[in-house]
Amino acid sequence: MSESAQLHTTPQQHSETTESLPSQQPNYMHEFGFDQGQGLQFGIYSLGDHLPDPHDGSRVDAGQRIHEFIGYAQAAEAAGLDFFSLGESHQEFFASQAHAVILGAIAQATDTIRIGSSSTILSTSDPVRVFENFATIDLISGGRAELVAGRASRVGLFELLGYDLRDYEELYEEKLDLLLKINREQQVTWSGQFRAPLNDAEVLPRPTGQALRIWRAVGGAPASAMKAGLAGVPMVMAHLGGTTSVFKGTVDAYRRAAAHAGFDPAILPIATAGFFHAAETSQEALQAMYPHINEGMKRTNGQGMPKQHFAQSVHPASIANIGSPQQIIEKILHQHEVFGHQRYLAQVDFGGMAYADVMKQIEIIGTEILPAVKKYTATAPTDKQTGTAGSAFDSAEEALS
Repeated sequence: MSESAQLHTTPQQHSETTESLPSQQPNYMHEFGFDQGQGLQFGIYSLGDHLPDPHDGSRVDAGQRIHEFIGYAQAAEAAGLDFFSLGESHQEFFASQAHAVILGAIAQATDTIRIGSSSTILSTSDPVRVFENFATIDLISGGRAELVAGRASRVGLFELLGYDLRDYEELYEEKLDLLLKINREQQVTWSGQFRAPLNDAEVLPRPTGQALRIWRAVGGAPASAMKAGLAGVPMVMAHLGGTTSVFKGTVDAYRRAAAHAGFDPAILPIATAGFFHAAETSQEALQAMYPHINEGMKRTNGQGMPKQHFAQSVHPASIANIGSPQQIIEKILHQHEVFGHQRYLAQVDFGGMAYADVMKQIEIIGTEILPAVKKYTATAPTDKQTGTAGSAFDSAEEALS
C-alpha cells in the first residue's frame, strides 16, 4: 500500500483513531496559549535580509539594519500584533546570522509580544546549543519565546559551517529528533550519526514553562507536511505564491498523517506565512512591492519572480496577501475558513524596503486589518481550544460591508 493510501482515513476511522490517542501527547493548543475566543493570531516575520533599495541601490549598514529588526518588533507590539519572528541565514545580503542574539535584544526591548525564529536552521546547528539559546531567550522575555526549526532554502551555509549538503535530509531529521527529546526530558540519553552521543545529560537552562514552543517549518509540499504530522509537532507552512486551494492539500496531508501516527490533529496548531503588502488599491500594492520582491529574490535565491506571476498575487484565490486592506481582510478570512489555522505571519520588509514603509505596513495592519480579522475569526472556545470550531468566513461579508 502506498504512503498516501495508508494516510487516507474516513471520518469514522479518524474518530476511532482519536479515541485511542497516546496519553502523553502534549496539548499544544494549550501549551502555545492559543485562545480561539481571541481569533486568529496575527504576526510579522523577517528573513533578516540586508538588501539594497532596488530603486537607487542604497543600503543601510549592518548595525542600522539590526536595529530596524528591533524597531519592527516594538512597533508590532504597539500595534497589538501577537508575534514577531526573525530568520537565520549565513550568506551575503543578510544581517541576522546571529538571530538568537538579536532576539535576545528584542526580548529586552519588548514586554508582551511573543517572539521567535521565523526559521532556525537546525541542520547546521547543534540542538543542545539551540535549546540553550532559546531557553535563555524565553527566560529573558518572561516566557514569550518560540522556535521554528527549518532546513534552509539557501544552502551555502552547509559548506560555510562544515556540513555535507548530501546529508541535507538526514541532518535535519536527526537533529529535530534530538531537539524535541531535549525539550521533553530533563535527563537525555541519545545517540545518532552526526553528533557525539549524550549520556544522561542535563541541558540547561530550562525555559519558563514545561517546554519550549517548537514548530516544524514546512515549505508547502505535502511530503514535508506529512513528516511534521507523523512526528506530531506544530507546523508553520511558508509559501511564496500559488492558490489557497492548492495549499489546502498540504494542510489536509498534515492532519491525516498526524491521525495516522496516533496524534490528535485537533490539538496541533498550524501557522501560515507569506508575502504581504497593503496599499489603497491592489495596483498600487503590486507596483510598490514588485521591485523589492524581484530584485531581492535575484540576489538571495539567484532567480527573480516573473511580473506576470507576481501580478496573480492580488487575485482573491492567491495565497499572497497583497492588495487593499479590504481585499486582504477578505483573503485572510477565506484562508482561515479553508485551513482552520491558528496564526498568520506577514512578510513585510523583504528586498530593501525602506524602514518608514515597513512601519507604515505595521500601522495599517494594526488599525485597519487586525481588528476585522480578530473579530470575524473569534469563535466560542471548545474543550481542546482547537481554533477550528465555527466558521470565520461566514462573517466575511459583514466584515467587508
